[in-house]
Amino acid sequence: MSDTGRKDFSTKMREGITPNSSKSTLDKTKEAFTDTADKIARGARTDHSKSTSQEMSDKMGRIKDKNEHGGSGHSVMDKAKNALGIDKH
Repeated sequence: MSDTGRKDFSTKMREGITPNSSKSTLDKTKEAFTDTADKIARGARTDHSKSTSQEMSDKMGRIKDKNEHGGSGHSVMDKAKNALGIDKH
């Protein structure tokens, strides 16, 4: 079960196991948009304020992102704040 406004685990799994070659352009675009929205939502709340399943899913997502894209130690939310010039520093 996912928190309100978040992608649920079964949707993420189904999207992950379906080869991109069998997805339409519309499906790929939709997935990219919802993945980005989910990552922003992931960074908007602390893990302690999430359901246990959502917390675990988000931790796995951060590990995957770090392994695929390299990690800077900053959340998506931190990067967005920095890009907009509203960071804490």
